[in-house]
Amino acid sequence: MRGRAKPPPSPLPQRDGVDPVRLRLPEDPDGRWPTVRDHLLTRFAGAIGAERVDAMLAGGRFVSARSAVTGHEPYEAGQYLWFHRDFAPEEPVPFPVGVVHRDEHLVIADKPHFLATTPRGRHITETAVARLRRELGLPLLQPAHRLDRLTAGLVLFVVRPGERGAYQTLFRDRLVSKEYEAVAPYDPRLVLPVTVRSRIVKERGVIAAREEPGEPNSESRIELVERREGLGRYRLLPATGRTHQLRVHMNSLGLPLVHDPVYPVVEADGAPDDWSRPLQLLARVLEFTDPVTGEPRRFESGLRLSAWPPD
Repeated sequence: MRGRAKPPPSPLPQRDGVDPVRLRLPEDPDGRWPTVRDHLLTRFAGAIGAERVDAMLAGGRFVSARSAVTGHEPYEAGQYLWFHRDFAPEEPVPFPVGVVHRDEHLVIADKPHFLATTPRGRHITETAVARLRRELGLPLLQPAHRLDRLTAGLVLFVVRPGERGAYQTLFRDRLVSKEYEAVAPYDPRLVLPVTVRSRIVKERGVIAAREEPGEPNSESRIELVERREGLGRYRLLPATGRTHQLRVHMNSLGLPLVHDPVYPVVEADGAPDDWSRPLQLLARVLEFTDPVTGEPRRFESGLRLSAWPPD
């Protein structure tokens, strides 16, 4: 079977560090879409309205590899189109993205709490990748993995697109040693360290993940580093990378993380972020053998959790 041809390069530049959206027109065996406009209305009118689709066409907002699209062109399955989405106003996250390391291959960033790694949902320009592209002048920068928006700490970004797969494979094959730090209640009855294994399920559109019976698909080692005033500082060593894994496992031990808005109880979804109450979870260490240079690499976050100030 022949593979799909590689898409042509985008004729549109980035805007505010965000790539244009790329569409590939699907097959139309029933002939529902005589023109490009017919398909775009089917695809987008429900979300933004037919008038907005027509306005974007009239303004030359949809482009092919050759020129702007008017919408009256005959529908051609397999054709690529690009456009820039409309950015809703975003409240700036009032914390900088630190750079722990930068070379010709990698940028290791210290992502602050509340900042998404990549554009998604209502967070588009206020994301780590968009900010770093703008601030460092690296429009081709791409993350090799993601960190939850509410979690702070180290994220690995790749400078050269052709090398991204090699670094992504490190994370896929669990060849990266990751160490997290967390602040949560201290329970003297709990014997630590402990390794937690469970089956975690995360449904699309449901904010909280859950544990359920079945073959474990997640594993975390939990260690107590120190304690004071009813709180503990914990070292968390995930062997797998399920969504919300560390938060779920700490909660299952009766140790929900300080300022966690989801576990054990989901707070009001969509409520404004409270900058004074960051989730007390930090991706503190990344360690691996560089797949491009062969060098041993170890990076440590310069951030600290606010609920555990230095003595």
